[in-house]
Amino acid sequence: MRQSGILLHISSLPGPDGIGSLGREAFEFAGFLHDAGMTIWQVLPMGPTGYGESPYQSTSVYAGNPLLISIDRLIEEGMLEVRPGERYVPDDPETVNFAEVRAHKMRLLRAGFFLSEKKLKKELQRFEAENDWVRGFALFTALKQHFGGKKWNEWPDLAVRRRDKKAMHRYRIELDEDIRFHVWCQYVFARQWRALKEHCNRLGISLFGDMPIYAAEDSADAWLHPEVFQLNRDGQPRRVAGVPPDYFSEDGQLWGNPLYRWTWLKLHGYGWWVARMAHMKEMYDIVRVDHFIGFANYYSIPYGAPNARGGKWIVGPGRALFRKLRKKLPGLNVVAEDLGEVNDRVRSLIAWTGYPGMRVLQFAFGGDDANIHRPDNISENTAYYTGTHDNITARAWAESASAEELTCAARLAGVDVIDEAPWALVRTVMKSRARIAVAPMQDVLGLGDAATMNRPGTVGGNWLWRMKDGAATPALAARLKALNRESDRREPNT
Repeated sequence: MRQSGILLHISSLPGPDGIGSLGREAFEFAGFLHDAGMTIWQVLPMGPTGYGESPYQSTSVYAGNPLLISIDRLIEEGMLEVRPGERYVPDDPETVNFAEVRAHKMRLLRAGFFLSEKKLKKELQRFEAENDWVRGFALFTALKQHFGGKKWNEWPDLAVRRRDKKAMHRYRIELDEDIRFHVWCQYVFARQWRALKEHCNRLGISLFGDMPIYAAEDSADAWLHPEVFQLNRDGQPRRVAGVPPDYFSEDGQLWGNPLYRWTWLKLHGYGWWVARMAHMKEMYDIVRVDHFIGFANYYSIPYGAPNARGGKWIVGPGRALFRKLRKKLPGLNVVAEDLGEVNDRVRSLIAWTGYPGMRVLQFAFGGDDANIHRPDNISENTAYYTGTHDNITARAWAESASAEELTCAARLAGVDVIDEAPWALVRTVMKSRARIAVAPMQDVLGLGDAATMNRPGTVGGNWLWRMKDGAATPALAARLKALNRESDRREPNT
């Protein structure tokens, strides 16, 4: 079954309050995808953003980002009352100002909590009972705010840093209202997400989620379950994650996430991973596992190193983990992000799992004919992208490409002039043998470098792009639908 889709994060949708949300614009975009003949909507990780506002550095592997909650839906459902002038109106509707969005939106969410919590008492109790992670996450978030936003391993109260029972009990009482508020936010997020997912599925569209392999150091997961990670007694990482020097960075990428204690996880039946993947399976129809190569072998960097050059590769859990996942979670639908330094161990693990790997057309225009990203070398069991969230846009690529690269692109993808490059790349990916073809919305719209979502190895200025209101036009949908039919890709329900 050949499928096609668009990569567009929820935060990049147009709409009110300075950031995309799970409201009307999300439902309208699902309608656009349906009209365009697409069967996949891919999003980035949906957790609360952490360091640098990166969705790949979330404070929880389970929680949803409250900033993506739709204020309009709360008002429509009688969970919030807003007076004229209370809504945030950004100066630039095509860029997310996270600081301003957070200040305004959290204030409105707090008002909604005060208005609706009592009415939702039974539903909130049921939500807590069905999600055993949420109370711990809410306590973590309340404590982090109580201590001025400090990382948990820098909280001034050593007792609560080490989860002393008496200290935990004392703070649960002291911060009770804040804890209840954060539980309420997660309930509302889950409720709105479920409504969007059900709508997409009715239209024949699968939600394709993104799961970072690593948890953040400053996360509820690391604080509540330090035994899972390579941390010392004070909660500091011993060694951290990253990748060696590559296409994106000559110093490599120093992500800083704590590494897993795979031996401990194996002794405990990989229960932490089973629970995490079960949550992903419930949220999404398809799960992209970011940095899949880390399950075969992972790059280990000493904590405090200035860059990733001094790391070393260590053997990961391999097949043992996925045997457990197959047994506990049949039907788990995974795409393995296998970009980067791939060796025989990685290739063997992906072949054994049977998961589709990933290829990126932007990487096809260098090297020789054996380049694995070239259209002629793409296998059917592949998710093929014009570019990912870590690439510059297709137009920006064409504008910065060398003469040799453009000559190659003309031969392999029909790129004759720069203005037509984005659509040429979209067409090439769609007509490839790959079972799944995906293009970022920026490439479908033909946008330039200013619309690039993330520049790996940099902090600040990322994750900000928003689609212009009205950009997803009926004419564009019709053009995509025609391309889907030319490419013999399955169309959604009619």
